[in-house]
Amino acid sequence: MPFQTTIRRAIAAIFAFLAGLAGPSVAMAMCQPVASGPDPLLHHAALRQAAAPAAGSLRLTFLGHASFLIESPEDVSAVTDYNGYLRPDRLPDIVTMNNAHSTHYTDRPDPGILHVLRGWGEQGDMAVHDVTLRDMRVRNVPTNLRDYGGTRVSGNSIFVFEAGGLCVAHLGHLHHTLTDMHLAELGVIDVLLVPVDGSYTMAQDYMAEVIAQIQPSLVIPMHYFNASTLAGFLQRMDGTYQVRTSDSATVTLSRQTLPYRQILVLPGH
Repeated sequence: MPFQTTIRRAIAAIFAFLAGLAGPSVAMAMCQPVASGPDPLLHHAALRQAAAPAAGSLRLTFLGHASFLIESPEDVSAVTDYNGYLRPDRLPDIVTMNNAHSTHYTDRPDPGILHVLRGWGEQGDMAVHDVTLRDMRVRNVPTNLRDYGGTRVSGNSIFVFEAGGLCVAHLGHLHHTLTDMHLAELGVIDVLLVPVDGSYTMAQDYMAEVIAQIQPSLVIPMHYFNASTLAGFLQRMDGTYQVRTSDSATVTLSRQTLPYRQILVLPGH
C-alpha cells in the first residue's frame, strides 16, 4: 500500500476516534449505532414522491444494477454508481461512481449535477471525498480492485451517505474483505447496499464475511443479475439475517422503524 495512502487512512481513523470522545454534539454527525425488477440495462424512472421524506428519515429507491436514489428530508438527492442510463425522473444533486465496469460510471454526467464524486483517483492516487449539501453528507472509503491479474490500489470506493439520522454504505464494486482501517473509516453503518453476484465482485462467502465485519442492521442486495444468484446469497445468510421482500422499489427508512438484522430484497436486479 502506498505510504501516502497509509498516512491518509491513519489520519482518518484518528479523527473518527477523537470524534467519538468529543461527546454527543460531535458524535451525532457521525454514524450512530442502532438501538435495538427492471432490466438493469434499461432506463428506469423512479416513482417521484410529492414531498421529501419526513424529518428523521430517508427515502431509498433501487433503480437497478448498483444504482440507488437516496433522498433526504431537505430534498437532497444522490444516485449511487451513476452510469447515465439508470436515472430517476429528477436530476440528482450528487452522484457517486466506480469504474470497475462501464455499468457503474459515465464520462458524460449531466452538467447540472452539483457534485460528481468518482471513486477512483488519477495516476495511482486515491479519491478523497467529504461533501455536505444541506442535510446530506457523502464521504468515501477507498478500497482496491482486481485489474487484469494485478491490483489497482484505491480503484474503488465505498461511499457513505449520512442523512435522516441514518448512515447508508454502498460497497461499490468491492473485491476484497475489509481491514481494521477500512472499518474504522466506515464507522457504524445502519444500512448496507451489497453486491451479491458472487463472481464479478467476489464470492458470496467473502461478501457474507464483509457483512459480518460491518454488522449493519439492514442489508439490501444489489448487482445479482438473476433470481438464482440472489437465492444462493439468501441461503448463505440463512440464520443470521431475516429476509423480507418488498413489493416496491422504494422504501422509507428511519432510526425508529429500522429493523434489526434484516435483509430487504427490493424489486429489480
